[in-house]
Amino acid sequence: MRKISLFLFPFLLSACAVGPDYKEAPSLDIRQNYKASTLPEWSQSTNDWVQITQDDLSQGDWWRRFHDSTLNTLMAELNQSNFQIEQALASYDVALASLRSSRAGLFPALNTNASATRSGGDNQITNSAYSGSISAAWELDLWGKIRREVQASKASAQASAAELANMKLSLQGQLAKAYFNLRLVDAELDLLNRIVGSNERSLKVNENRYQQGVSARADVVSAMSALERARVSAINMKASRQQYESTIAVLLGKAPSQFSLTPEPFMANIPTVPVLLPSALLVRRPDIYIAERAVAKANEEIGIAQSAWLPTLNLSASTGLRESSFSDWLSAPLNFWSLGPALALSIFDGGTRQAAIASSKAEYRGRVAAYRQTVLNALKEVEDKMTLISVLNEQALAQQRALSSAQEFAKITRNQYLAGLVDYLSVTQAEDTANNTEISTLQLNNQRLEATIDLIMALGGGWSVSHDSTNQ
Repeated sequence: MRKISLFLFPFLLSACAVGPDYKEAPSLDIRQNYKASTLPEWSQSTNDWVQITQDDLSQGDWWRRFHDSTLNTLMAELNQSNFQIEQALASYDVALASLRSSRAGLFPALNTNASATRSGGDNQITNSAYSGSISAAWELDLWGKIRREVQASKASAQASAAELANMKLSLQGQLAKAYFNLRLVDAELDLLNRIVGSNERSLKVNENRYQQGVSARADVVSAMSALERARVSAINMKASRQQYESTIAVLLGKAPSQFSLTPEPFMANIPTVPVLLPSALLVRRPDIYIAERAVAKANEEIGIAQSAWLPTLNLSASTGLRESSFSDWLSAPLNFWSLGPALALSIFDGGTRQAAIASSKAEYRGRVAAYRQTVLNALKEVEDKMTLISVLNEQALAQQRALSSAQEFAKITRNQYLAGLVDYLSVTQAEDTANNTEISTLQLNNQRLEATIDLIMALGGGWSVSHDSTNQ
């Protein structure tokens, strides 16, 4: 029993692990509800949402909530063809390989060696020697150093997976914004083309009235000026559209010359975004998960540094044979072997190990602070985007009223002109106001779309709810 106990002693020691055990993310005092949730825009709907159920990094196809089939197709292509995503995926594969390498340290290493030599000297005697051996070496994980290294590599791999998810989420947001900006340009171009057509008709009417002596030459010049301004704006819009197309092409991993989108009407289908509790936000955002995994890795590195104060125990064994004739290998028994443990302990290093421990503890404190700052920044982003959406929605209602009034005023002014009550300059001014108000309405709707996308990004992507009829 004494011999058995001595044999098992190293393995019992290997159940120990030096250093602090990581149990959960650092605590942070935050409110349970967002400040912006008290705004009318959000307070009416917060009771309809439930907390998230999944705890992985798969955020779902959040863009499908905009109900745009072209956007859905582009997103599928982005996820398959974007080179930045491919680069992040390669980094993740590197992290997985590093994890496998760390786990290999838990097992013995087995090596073989074979050699053949022929030597001679002045006495013209030639000697031959053939040898072969097999050896095994194993560092027992007495103090948990290797297990700490494995856990640190695992945290790095998990952070790399989150970086991949974060990259996808960011690029998806960029694509959605570029796409909706392009559709905004399509809508503005459509409006400008209608304005050009209307101004061409107005110019014809004014030329006829001038030839009939009913109106002044100034009315013709005013109509021509309005027509050319609309044409210039349409030309500028075409340049903007090409830039957005190029942006989308690069995101899809294509040259700009290989990609184009057919103009389509602008459909501002803005989804309602649920308000999640801050505790749910912590598991949704990849950047927060990355920061938390960095804390976990730094915690393991404290134990790795502390284990340097303790001895290391290596078990090694080797066996083989040496013969002067290769044919003797077939019948010769193993003629040498070795077996034994090796215990090593560094006695004095001038403070290197103590400095390493102090460095790892300082690194841990820094990672904790970075994690807490990341959480606060995330909460700020959500608060700001929620507030912005509320403001933009109020502006949209007022803008729609302004557009109706401007269009009605332009109609009244044109009728007054035809009745001879005002000059054509008044008509031009009224119609310019109506047209500019309509363009501002389109741009405001696009701002609402972008703010909604930003809020979805701030919440970490998609969401899981029980009473959301739009959940795809």
